[in-house]
Amino acid sequence: MAAGTSSNVHLHDIPDVILSNIFSLETETRTRNAMSLVCLKWLLLERSTRKSLTLRGNIRNLFHLPTCFRAVTHLDLSFLSPWGYPLLDSFSNPLVLAQFLRHAFPSVVSLIVYVRNPLTLHLLASQWPNLQHVKLVRWHQLWPAAPVGSDLVPLFDHCPMLSSLDVSHFYCWTEDLPPVIQAYPSIATSLSHLNILKHDSSTDGFKSHQLLSITACCPNLRKLLATCIFNPRFIGFISDQTLLTLALNCPLLSLLHLADSTSMSNVRPNLIEDASISFATLGDVFSKLPLLEELVLDVCHNVKHTWPALELLNTKCPMLKSLRLGQFQGICRGIASPPDGVALCQGLESLSIKNCTDLTDKALIAISHGCHRLSKFEILGCNQLTRKGMWEFTHNLRKTLVDVKISYCKNLNAVSSLQALEPIRDRIVKLHIDCVWASIIGEEKSLKNWSKLKYLSLWIAVGELLNPLSLSGLNDCPSLEEIQIKIQGDCRDQPKPFMDAFGLSSLTCYPNLTRMILDCSGVTGYALTAPVGHTDLSLWERFFLSGIQDSTLNELNYWTAQDVDVNQRCLFLPAAGLLARCGSLRKLFIHGTANEHLMMFLLGNPTLRDVQLREDYYPAPDNDTITEMRVGSCCRFEDALNSSSRHVPD
Repeated sequence: MAAGTSSNVHLHDIPDVILSNIFSLETETRTRNAMSLVCLKWLLLERSTRKSLTLRGNIRNLFHLPTCFRAVTHLDLSFLSPWGYPLLDSFSNPLVLAQFLRHAFPSVVSLIVYVRNPLTLHLLASQWPNLQHVKLVRWHQLWPAAPVGSDLVPLFDHCPMLSSLDVSHFYCWTEDLPPVIQAYPSIATSLSHLNILKHDSSTDGFKSHQLLSITACCPNLRKLLATCIFNPRFIGFISDQTLLTLALNCPLLSLLHLADSTSMSNVRPNLIEDASISFATLGDVFSKLPLLEELVLDVCHNVKHTWPALELLNTKCPMLKSLRLGQFQGICRGIASPPDGVALCQGLESLSIKNCTDLTDKALIAISHGCHRLSKFEILGCNQLTRKGMWEFTHNLRKTLVDVKISYCKNLNAVSSLQALEPIRDRIVKLHIDCVWASIIGEEKSLKNWSKLKYLSLWIAVGELLNPLSLSGLNDCPSLEEIQIKIQGDCRDQPKPFMDAFGLSSLTCYPNLTRMILDCSGVTGYALTAPVGHTDLSLWERFFLSGIQDSTLNELNYWTAQDVDVNQRCLFLPAAGLLARCGSLRKLFIHGTANEHLMMFLLGNPTLRDVQLREDYYPAPDNDTITEMRVGSCCRFEDALNSSSRHVPD
């Protein structure tokens, strides 16, 4: 305590204005909830300063709806149960429910909501006419015979102050948006953020004329994200003229993200066909967008000899901080003593290079000298790079680089990738590598401490094991908090697993690991009875999840494997039994379908307090069979989960 201060000074003596500012600076939900438990004054202060809230639970339990968050401006209703069903259909008078939500949260200007039918937006949008940002979510197919754009019309009718619209997770046709944008010119003019980037390869991209009609109506866009068609064999592909006109339509863009509709799929890139985009046109486009701060062009078709155009980015777009290029060739020659191409973009802090077939070690080293501020770097599908070149790259950027992704690079397997990252081993915070163990046998192993690594992402082929991860050099990660594992492949081509478990038990060497994303959505197999000589998905699921009962996970997102022939992604008996034995698990989100009696298995886990079944994939099943989870099944499970007879330690 400083000299001259009174020993009677108490925390409550801090002026309310200062204390309120302190509370406002804290954004982590669990920390705020802990602060609210200190005393009644802090409880009221926390509730009055909360700006963002995500509602969970069943919509029918209105008596649980909080009414003390009057200052909330961002409200997320997309996770309410029963998930994926019309939000307001649980009540005979849905208007009353919409009015009740408005009364509980009168200050909302930002809304995320699952919109199964147009009625939801019609009732909710009218309650908050001052909405500025709206994100719509829907994974189910369109209602039959619905007029074009009918889902969006209520939003534009009732929200004249709309400035940001996100439909990236909203299942709709590309034909729905342009006529609505054109019908409301005043709102279109005020739009500054438009996200029409679809996160699934099964949906079509926007055609050239559709994209231009949208941007012509929205001249004040600052951020535009869109899925497009760059394949020149398709009608409406993005051409030189499209990019030039787009830049003229929206000269104020600070973020431009254009990705081909195939960029989200697992299909290998098309390295033969060229896009109808020239480097000369790219230079003209960059000169017309001087305010660019983030640029993504994931074309999925070759754009050749791009280094002259990329050199212009440094002078024409001086504020550019983030750049992501997909299938751009010749981005840096690396042969001259002064930097060239993308290496001249000295202000870059984030760089992603995908499927650049002519990127060499010398070019990569030149980029590290020119882009000396890089803190994030991603390299995908660049097969000429070696461990030596990547080591030199990370060595040159050892003072700034903290986030690295290395994937689909032929010469960089798990061991060589980690060895290449040795110069930043004590600094890196976020890492992705592919679990290719080809050279792990015979490599010299030594204890490696990755002291600051908090997030680890892994890709692994179906049939491979996770156990060699610790042997590859990632055995000591004391700060690791979250891991994401993406398993991909066709089980139908695989023999029965030769080991009992995939290797999740090996993750117990990470003492602070509490969150996991286990994504098996890229695994295909037989959901029903497999043919003779093959293994069905239930046994593969046992293989993947065995060992999870030994983990210390608090939160798990689990994407189930799929049978593409019957469009089924479901939880099987082995998974239900193993998840029920994971004694530390508090939150469980299953991305797929399940039978009610299997969900009831989860009640045997004494620590589970938050479970949700999400069918968030295209197209989500609309007509469930009699044994799968429906509204009644979901309600029965949630009642049992939240029953007073279950004592959940907190």
